[in-house]
Amino acid sequence: MKELLNKYIDGISKEILAMADSIFDDPELGLNEFRAMKKITDFLEKNGFEVEKNIYGFETAFRARYTSGKGGINIGLLCEYDALEGIGHACAHHMQGPSIIATAVALKEVLKDYDFNIIVYGTPAEETLGAKVAMDKNGAFRDIDVALMMHGSPVTTTDVKSMALSNFDIIFHGVASHAALAPEKGRSALDGLLILFQGIEFLREHVKEDTKMHYTIIDAGGPTNVVPKYAKAKVSLRSYDRKYLDDVVRRFKKVVEGAAMMTETTCEIIETKSLDSKIPVLSLNRILMENAKFVNAPRIEPPRERTGSTDFGNVMYKVPGSCIRIAFVPLGTSSHSDKFIECGKNEDAHNAILLASKILADSVYDLLSKPELMKEVQEEFKKNKEAKI
Repeated sequence: MKELLNKYIDGISKEILAMADSIFDDPELGLNEFRAMKKITDFLEKNGFEVEKNIYGFETAFRARYTSGKGGINIGLLCEYDALEGIGHACAHHMQGPSIIATAVALKEVLKDYDFNIIVYGTPAEETLGAKVAMDKNGAFRDIDVALMMHGSPVTTTDVKSMALSNFDIIFHGVASHAALAPEKGRSALDGLLILFQGIEFLREHVKEDTKMHYTIIDAGGPTNVVPKYAKAKVSLRSYDRKYLDDVVRRFKKVVEGAAMMTETTCEIIETKSLDSKIPVLSLNRILMENAKFVNAPRIEPPRERTGSTDFGNVMYKVPGSCIRIAFVPLGTSSHSDKFIECGKNEDAHNAILLASKILADSVYDLLSKPELMKEVQEEFKKNKEAKI
């Protein structure tokens, strides 16, 4: 059956790869991916999927569904298609939509004797807004039992843990005055920021080692001879445990409020982004990597134990999921780099699109044909979430 799935994907490769090249040549920034979304959804509609667009609060989000037989396990396939400002598809998001829909249509056409649902989610603005977070809050992803993605990479692998993240804009409001002639009349908003930063440094001593704290000044408030009435900073807090990070956030807010009290200023604490940590499911990673070996994917390496932050974490915090990272750029290449652009349409990129599609399709077949595998995945997810892994 896997040979049939893979053969079907090869049979539609010309159209799939042409779509990927077209998206690459016409990059669109987050929340403006109208042309990429149309290419992807037109293909799904042409192949018998019911498609909803402009959903979950985003014009460029979509949900496509197909029921095989009587329905059953809900297979979630997620894709991104936004580009980076000034550099285009330097994170290879042009590969995701075409690869995912090739998987979806292959499953529909080849596994006709199985009962299941295929649900494809188009998720915009990963690079900027991280729209999966808001989509989740607005009701997305409730209808899937497993979430699968692909991503271009220097190596073929999967991930274990990702960092939960909370980003904030911190604004202090004070009272302006002449810094030399009447400093006693002023209340410095910048002093509030500086004391906040000192407080973060003291807090850093009393958190777990994997907790990260980053900050920078966006607006210092003006010239040196004026006590500034306004100052703004950005702060990022990270941990591999969302629940633990929530407690760090609670303590951080007290530091902000304390800095305002000490300087007799007022403060605003505006959360701009909140990403959950992934709940790792090693059994699902194993299934993907076994199929990566089956299709002879290049540069297979062990899972990445720890990674940065991603809005896919908010999905994987609620349902078991995994992303197959597929090699197409030279070893050691950094994403968001010129090398990703240079390789975006070459033979390695084209092979990666098709190989990832085959890996995902073959893995779904394993889950459908061997119910004990799906049970193992679900039980491990539940166990790891309860253990806060």
